[in-house]
Amino acid sequence: MSATAIFSAFPKLSEPLGLFGGTFDPVHYGHLRLAEEAIAHLGLGGVRWIPAGQPPHRGQPQVTAAQRLEMVLRSTAKNSRFSVDASEVEAAAPSYTVHTLERLRRELGTEQPLVLLVGADAFAGLPTWHRWRDIFALAHVAVSHRPGFPVEACSLPTELAAEFNSRRLAEASDLKISPGGSIVTFAMTQLAISATQIRKLLANGLSARYLLPDSVLDYIELHQLYKSP
Repeated sequence: MSATAIFSAFPKLSEPLGLFGGTFDPVHYGHLRLAEEAIAHLGLGGVRWIPAGQPPHRGQPQVTAAQRLEMVLRSTAKNSRFSVDASEVEAAAPSYTVHTLERLRRELGTEQPLVLLVGADAFAGLPTWHRWRDIFALAHVAVSHRPGFPVEACSLPTELAAEFNSRRLAEASDLKISPGGSIVTFAMTQLAISATQIRKLLANGLSARYLLPDSVLDYIELHQLYKSP
């Protein structure tokens, strides 16, 4: 299925559009809950999921990009506010966020507010990303964190702390005023679930049920994914 076929039914929005990238190796309830709460906390019109094809910051995942894409499609199929973008999976190049944002700007225009969703740990590593400063010219950045553990400038690298202090919004409702350039934070329900944990359980022949949707687990079992050799 082509990328266009996957999200062609997803309209342009007057509300901010959330962008959620990752390896999703595999996708689980922590990912789904983050996207759902981002819509509520940030006033998003929807969230577009963007599975990475060739993630540049980690080794190649154990399963194929097409399989990870299929798991995301299965997990998001019943939520009308979720769409899936397959472009990074279909591209024969590393999945750099700034390149994806540039493509989306060409697709959606310069006025659509875009909000890149990241976790607090990923945000702290933003200065290691390819052309990271250019991201702010293309989108807002929304950082999720554990309740009671807010993101603070003093915990960030110096160059990122300066951007955080100058771009931070007090109100998430202000995201719709401009197409990008700001940083907002929000607390999300903490679910102690990780893809690493799930892969270890499956590799050891243990159950991962209730950590990820049944549709995804059924796909994993059907194709014997994450099993030890």
